[in-house]
Amino acid sequence: MHDASHLGPEQRRASLARLGEDVFDVVVIGGGAVGSGSALDAVTRGLNVALVEARDFAAGTSSRSSKLVHGGLRYLEQRDFGLVREALRERGLLLNVLAPHLVTPVPFLLPLTEHWQRAYIGAGLALYDTLGGHGGLPRHRHLTRRGALRIAPALKKDALVGAIQYYDAKVDDARHTLTVARTAAHLGAAVVANARVVGFLREGERVTGVRVRDELSGDEISVRASEVVNATGVWTDDVQDLVGERGKFKVRASKGVHLVVPRDRLQLDTGLILRTEKSVLFVIPWGRHWIVGTTDTDWELDKAHPAASSTDIDYVLEHVNAVLSQPLTREDVEGVYAGLRPLLTGESESTSQLSREHTVAVPVPGLVAVAGGKYTTYRVMARDAIDAVARGLDRSVPPSATHVTPLLGADGFQALWNRRERVAAASGLHVARIEHLLRRYGSRIDELLADVAARPELGEPLPAAEDYLAVEIRYAASHEGALHLDDVLTRRTRISIETWDRGLEASGPAARLMAEVLGWDEATTASEVEIYRERVAAERRSQEQPDDLAADLVRTAAPDVLTRW
Repeated sequence: MHDASHLGPEQRRASLARLGEDVFDVVVIGGGAVGSGSALDAVTRGLNVALVEARDFAAGTSSRSSKLVHGGLRYLEQRDFGLVREALRERGLLLNVLAPHLVTPVPFLLPLTEHWQRAYIGAGLALYDTLGGHGGLPRHRHLTRRGALRIAPALKKDALVGAIQYYDAKVDDARHTLTVARTAAHLGAAVVANARVVGFLREGERVTGVRVRDELSGDEISVRASEVVNATGVWTDDVQDLVGERGKFKVRASKGVHLVVPRDRLQLDTGLILRTEKSVLFVIPWGRHWIVGTTDTDWELDKAHPAASSTDIDYVLEHVNAVLSQPLTREDVEGVYAGLRPLLTGESESTSQLSREHTVAVPVPGLVAVAGGKYTTYRVMARDAIDAVARGLDRSVPPSATHVTPLLGADGFQALWNRRERVAAASGLHVARIEHLLRRYGSRIDELLADVAARPELGEPLPAAEDYLAVEIRYAASHEGALHLDDVLTRRTRISIETWDRGLEASGPAARLMAEVLGWDEATTASEVEIYRERVAAERRSQEQPDDLAADLVRTAAPDVLTRW
């Protein structure tokens, strides 16, 4: 039988047909972490589910986070023990059960600037370790200044009196979100990207489904459902407006900017966490790079393509340079990305004070809205949303099973990891390549290795993006629902932020690999490359602008992804 988790052209056609024919128990709008998580949660309870995403999986916030799976140390300071305990429990589940192939431990060094901090922060970290239960991560340890400088020689000697090292975890957020969506499809959900909700179906007061436009054909489909979930993050209010009724809460966007710098620019054997006057700054190891971020500023401009201004970049550099003996400069920055946090608006003015909690509401019968939260707790948010759906259905629905449902590629991952030398020998690929593939695809690596065996040239790296193999680009289109070049260079891989040219040299070869699978003609292939190039140029220009307004103006001038019709 054709595996429904292969999100290729065939599966998309089949799922579109289902959208028009089935009456679903629930339709989820939004293919980010929470929307994909909601679809997976619903399908594990035996419900008939559709998931529709206007652009690409994780195209919004879920591909632009700090890439951390963490309890949120600073919520401890705010005495939000419940939130921290919940997030740490999810961290343990992701590391050990749900996604061991995608989520990995990472050590963080927390420099102390005053002696009195050691007892205070040490007590906080002891609590952090305890609240996390035995998630398999090492406990925190205290270091003298000399001990800290041994593992972090990049730090200025006078920037610290000592340090504490503790552990959290990191994840490629977009890849994880995509894997959640694929797992939902594998279990029977109808999953479709480039399918935009343009209206709602109503019977009197009740919402009874959605009108969806297929962005590739222009066709509109009426999708009937008992319940609809709005899981659109920073677009929550816009979707609510389509219903024409006031929502129960408002979502405000806060912009977070991250910089990517090469690994050799910082002599560190550990991640860093630094306190700033507003929040915290992370330096996170990321393959051959570091991710440095983030900022926290109100954003009211274009939500699809939030732009980083020159001021944002300077802010991050200035704060990280405060502790570095050799400062980073603009020339060291390879990549930049900006994401929007969907914060629930309370009475408070400053976005750093707004709630990181999530909420679920039923604004009108038949419609459930879920928003807020943080990436780490996506599964809890999804469970709460589907609990609300279950209350609206006129039959009993089993409880959530996502805590015992490993994601695609998790099953058998550890055994393959332990056998990676043998897998490498059998495939003819270097063991470093096998490790890279296992950390991205887990036990689904077999599907890629079969392609390489059939066509050895797919085992070659992409030009100017050496970390990725040609087979990964092809697989993104055949199995991972990628429909545009941007989907592959920005989210299925991280070429757009991990290479100095931001993926320009890889764009032509990557588009040709996708064209084979998606049936693009020469003109379509050329225009995908052109649109990508214009996007990169617009982003570079926006990052030279002094403020948000100017950066947004430049960034939004670039054409958006092709609609085929």
